[in-house]
Amino acid sequence: MTKSAWIRRFREIGLTDVPSVGGKNASLGEMISRLASFGIPVPDGFATTALAFEDFLSQNSLHLPLRELIQQLDHVQYSNLREIGAAARKLLMEAELPIHLKKAVLEAYKELGKEVPIAVAVRSSATAEDLPEASFAGQHESYLNIRGEEALLQAVKKCFASLYTDRAIKYREDHGFQHEKVALSVGVQIMVRSDISCSGVLFTLEPESGFRDIIHISGVWGLGENIVQGTVTPDEFMVFKSTLGKAKQPILQKRLGEKEQTMIYGDTAESPVRNLPTSPEKRSVFVLSDEEIIQLANWSRIIEDHYAKPMDIEWAKDGLQNQLYIIQARPETVHSRANPLLQKEYKIEKAGVRLLTSGQAIGSAVAMGTARLLKSTAEADKLQPGEIIVTDLTSPDWDPILKKSGAIITNKGGRTSHASIVARELGVPAIVGCENATEQIQDGQPITVSCCEGKTGKVYEGLLKLETIEHDFSTISKPENTGIMLITGDPEKAFQLSFYPNDGVGLMRMEFIITHAIKVHPMALVQFDELAADAADKQAIATLTKGYADKKEYFIDKLSQGIATIAAAFYPKPVILRMSDFKSNEYANLLGGAAFEPKEENPMIGFRGASRYYHEKYREGFRLECEAVKRVRAEMGLRNVKVMIPFCRTVEEAAKVVEQMKQFGLERGANGLELYMMVEIPSNVLLAKEFARYFDGFSIGSNDLTQLTLGVDRDSALVSPLFNEQNPAAREMIRLAIAYAHEAGRPIGLCGQAPSDDPSFARFLVDAGIDTISFNPDALLKGVENVKRET
Repeated sequence: MTKSAWIRRFREIGLTDVPSVGGKNASLGEMISRLASFGIPVPDGFATTALAFEDFLSQNSLHLPLRELIQQLDHVQYSNLREIGAAARKLLMEAELPIHLKKAVLEAYKELGKEVPIAVAVRSSATAEDLPEASFAGQHESYLNIRGEEALLQAVKKCFASLYTDRAIKYREDHGFQHEKVALSVGVQIMVRSDISCSGVLFTLEPESGFRDIIHISGVWGLGENIVQGTVTPDEFMVFKSTLGKAKQPILQKRLGEKEQTMIYGDTAESPVRNLPTSPEKRSVFVLSDEEIIQLANWSRIIEDHYAKPMDIEWAKDGLQNQLYIIQARPETVHSRANPLLQKEYKIEKAGVRLLTSGQAIGSAVAMGTARLLKSTAEADKLQPGEIIVTDLTSPDWDPILKKSGAIITNKGGRTSHASIVARELGVPAIVGCENATEQIQDGQPITVSCCEGKTGKVYEGLLKLETIEHDFSTISKPENTGIMLITGDPEKAFQLSFYPNDGVGLMRMEFIITHAIKVHPMALVQFDELAADAADKQAIATLTKGYADKKEYFIDKLSQGIATIAAAFYPKPVILRMSDFKSNEYANLLGGAAFEPKEENPMIGFRGASRYYHEKYREGFRLECEAVKRVRAEMGLRNVKVMIPFCRTVEEAAKVVEQMKQFGLERGANGLELYMMVEIPSNVLLAKEFARYFDGFSIGSNDLTQLTLGVDRDSALVSPLFNEQNPAAREMIRLAIAYAHEAGRPIGLCGQAPSDDPSFARFLVDAGIDTISFNPDALLKGVENVKRET
């Protein structure tokens, strides 16, 4: 046979060659041959063929002994999986590569390096005769920094042997593949010198929710094996596809990872790679510049368009050439196959329950059971089906064990680590990067693993009460004449919430982002140097703002990322952002806040909302809020963000706030900016037409409007029973607000719980002509039902 029967160069193959060279190698060839014109650099290489592998088995008479070994496998409990796998691999490692295959491999290697023994990556790429599209991702071995002829041939044989890793055997058993019909191709690819730079992975969708308009990039210093294995916590970046190539700054989020270790080239053939502790300086900076993040995002979108499906892509940066490369691309196989309109909602009762640890949530489910602490795969026998694995980190060798677990908790790793990927495939919740899980959780302890509270997963002591609700959003239609909007403030839940039936966000609470992501009073950042030097808050603020030369930029950056994430999740639908509406006692609870807040007898009707924005005590803090909004709209291109002013007492105050915003770069009408006002004070209702001169729309805050109409402090337990949105006076105020707004030619909505609790209140609003109603997520479906019932 000709050499091409055993070896195919990447430039000679494409997706139609999957049966011959497997999905991984075929994809590399596809990109090199089809996407070169787009300027996407892919390192060159070659692949051994499935026929070469079959010839290897035949030349060494291995078909029968391998078949006999598999027949001895315990196909029920897999109690002898480790022994069978070891015996199979031993057979292959003791066999000889055929001379013609050796010759073909070495000739291609010399050609690749132009007669120089260059470093290459040697990766397995399996394929099945009857199911050529099967990916077998992560089941077989890869070897990095392989240099020289003998080392290359040995790595090729190791890849052949990895067809019988324990996890690969179990994978084929689980998926019904006949072992003898799966062949192994080996890809040999020029190494990118990311050992002296960085590398990582990216998904062309958001990997937790499956939201399609996001590119999620992760990166670490050094070779990429650390990120795949979950050895370190990577940097993470999110890019918004809809503004990529249009906006100055399409990056929605940047999250700095610990990047604890850096994998570099080793010194010997026996140890081709090794890990070193990452220096504090490199841990404190991102692995990619904004320009590089955008470059990778552009390439990934081209690749996704070519394959016509969401993709899982590996990238690396060569430290010698200062050049980014794409080194692998495969279809994403979890969320791309799921229906995002089928959602499960989980509610747990956690009052008074002890939080044991937290980390990054994988998935959105909840699991309860017995914690089983495992130090390595050697302790696999300790795990009973359904128990929750708690360990430092996992690798592909853990796959057969993980398939028995009810959930996974690791100290290390990020959203693209091995544990994360397997958890998504298995459909079980996981919490990764906890740092201290193996210290805080006891072996045999009953625990609850909660991934239903956003991107932060939490582990609670004990088995909590759980309610599970299944939704099929495809069966839910919205009312024709009344807009249905959401109330939210949590960027971590935004992508999941985007699948709910909605017409946008009617109330985005800025306070949630300030409390959970920023944690610092804005004036404490503006006047940081003036804080008492020995104040405990000052040290905490210094720690949080590390890496920001200007502490004010910390506030602008974090706030803009939070706003942008929610705006992108619902783009191009409107997202109405309410500027900060903390009361003075709430502001005082932020780091550094006590130094800047007055002590008020009744903060509910004190220094809050609009009155703060132009006051000398907070004006510079409001400037930071405006800077964040300006960045989201002008630089990130998210012009679907509208701005809403809360608790604006007088028309004169409205004029002051609008002018103050203009001075801070947010001019009504400029760049399409619309300003809204909360209707929560009787003066807002009675003078709605005058307020309409300054605002483009209104939103009724029924809680505040009710309490100020009835003179009831809803924070007072003594009189709170008198608080009732159904009171005739409160209803009349709402009716008048709707009528006056429409007379002034302004849209008006309502944010509140009552329309979902009471069908008659929903009917009242619809009859009064309300334009939109905004609901909390847990009340939205009931609210839709009530509104439709009354229309």
